[in-house]
This record gives sequence, structure tokens and C-alpha cells, in this order.
Amino acid sequence: MSNSIRTCLWFRDGRGHEAAEFYCSLIPGSRVERTFSADAGNGPFSVIDFSLGGVPYQILDAGPHFTLTEAVSISVETPDQAETDRLWNALTADGGEESVCGWLKDRYGVSWQIFPKRLTELTLSEDKDVSAKAMAAMMKQKKIDIAEIEAAVRD
Repeated sequence: MSNSIRTCLWFRDGRGHEAAEFYCSLIPGSRVERTFSADAGNGPFSVIDFSLGGVPYQILDAGPHFTLTEAVSISVETPDQAETDRLWNALTADGGEESVCGWLKDRYGVSWQIFPKRLTELTLSEDKDVSAKAMAAMMKQKKIDIAEIEAAVRD
């Protein structure tokens, strides 16, 4: 038996397909897989199945019943600072909002965590001093600046 498990994001503004296409354009190995639209009698809705880097997601674009919150976010560990910067800039453009510690909210209201792999290495270091310094430096940032965190670790 094959199961398909997807994280479902509830959109309320009719921009679900647009959002899925945008996300797929940012993450290599991503694609919109299928869409379905109908009217269930209480208003139109759309379902968009897509994958980001091979991870399955779904958008249910079905009106104002529920809202997106920071309680659910998409976490992306990038290979380096350049990719962190690229994704951060694209996701905060056109109405996105920066938050703290590598978190942001995109123009559609979806929360993301964007951080370079090096941050994980430093914060999970077996050297408790390195880990503590890396965490303290990260807590002062919005977009993660790994060079600044590495400098804090060296001090």
C-alpha cells in the first residue's frame, strides 16, 4: 500500500496556484503536480498538489474559514549564505515580512525558516561554548548572517 502524506496550507484569497508556482520556481527539483477546482455548494475551492525539492505539499484555496499562522512553517536548510540570501530576498519581496532568527513571512502569509547548513553545525556543536555563542548571535539576527555568527563564535 502506498500512502501520500502532504502538509496542507489553507489559503483564503484565490492565490493558491500562483503561490505554488512561485514556490516551485525558487526551489530546485520542485513542481506543481496537479490541481483540482470545484464548487461544493458553499463557494469555489481549489486544491493544488506540489512538491518542493521532492517534499510533498498541498494548498487548499477555500476562502476565509481559516488563516495561516507562524505555527506552521516551511524550513529550508541551504548549502551556503548565497542561497540563504537568494531565498530570503525572493520570499520577502513584494510584501513579505522579516522576522527573527531566520524566520520570515512571504507575500502570501506562509511562514518560512531559511538558514545555512553551517548554522546547524555551529548550534549543534559538541563544544557547548561554540553552541552557546552561535545561538546568542543568531538570536540577534533577522536574516541569518553566518559570517557574523562565525565571528561571534571565534570571540
